[in-house]
Amino acid sequence: MIIDLPDTTVSQVAKQLVKVREEGGAVALGRVLTLLIIARHGVAEAAIDAANDASREHPMRVIVLITDEGEAHLDAQIRVGGDAGASEVIVLRAYGEASSNTESLVTGLLLSDAPVVAWWPEEAPVDAAASPLGRIAQRRITDAATARDVPERLALLGRTHAPGDTDLAWTRLTHWREQLAAVLDQPPYERVTGVEVRGAAASPSTALLAAWLRMALDVPVTWSYEDPEHWQEGIKSVRLTRASGDILLERPEPGVAVLTQPGQPDHELHLPRRTLRECLAEELRRLDADLLYGRVITEGWDRLGPAGK
Repeated sequence: MIIDLPDTTVSQVAKQLVKVREEGGAVALGRVLTLLIIARHGVAEAAIDAANDASREHPMRVIVLITDEGEAHLDAQIRVGGDAGASEVIVLRAYGEASSNTESLVTGLLLSDAPVVAWWPEEAPVDAAASPLGRIAQRRITDAATARDVPERLALLGRTHAPGDTDLAWTRLTHWREQLAAVLDQPPYERVTGVEVRGAAASPSTALLAAWLRMALDVPVTWSYEDPEHWQEGIKSVRLTRASGDILLERPEPGVAVLTQPGQPDHELHLPRRTLRECLAEELRRLDADLLYGRVITEGWDRLGPAGK
């Protein structure tokens, strides 16, 4: 069910939510958090779709805030039932002066006594934790992959990092980190003496994986970007150097990786790029600070040298 509320107020939206619950039986019981999505018109629907899918694992209230220029007024839309997954979706479109105080627009719609997660699917503030909506959130999710200058964005994330910050470029690395950790847990348990990481220039995950390996293994790490004509998205390969030979985890094509180890047959692995829904659902599983990400984006990044040619 979709209810449109043109030229409205936050108070009227809150009253309509109560009316929907009373008349239609849609209740907020069981909602575990409030997810704030701060987006522009072009990316809002994709973010809502991802949140609706993730809500089946994490029932929540979703508040989408879209700001734009124009005559000052607020339009709203409430989605419940089949149009909202296992959540309630409130879309706020604020124009002109009505968008000047974003915190006041959402405060009256937050679930009481429930954590707040703020998500910027595309353009994020310079300092998410210090932004008006970031200050009221326990977790703040950004995506460096959408930045115009990826290296500068990663450096900025390290300089402004606060407990509760995370980035989907880090979340996309989960399966890569699992595979590499599993390989090193097997004999012959030799020390890694060097690491090489290669990936797409548009992929901040390449740099974050290199920073994680630099910090975790405490060895020299070289990393470089692939020619966009040959590789356009995500990580291409990781090479770990040991005394008995190199371990190579490489994608010959997107979605498939081949693991090569000394004295063993090659193993083909399913390693696709993670969807937005998968990344969001993973981030919502924990509402405490991601301490490892915090160390990687600060300590690991500071110890990592510049990308090679």
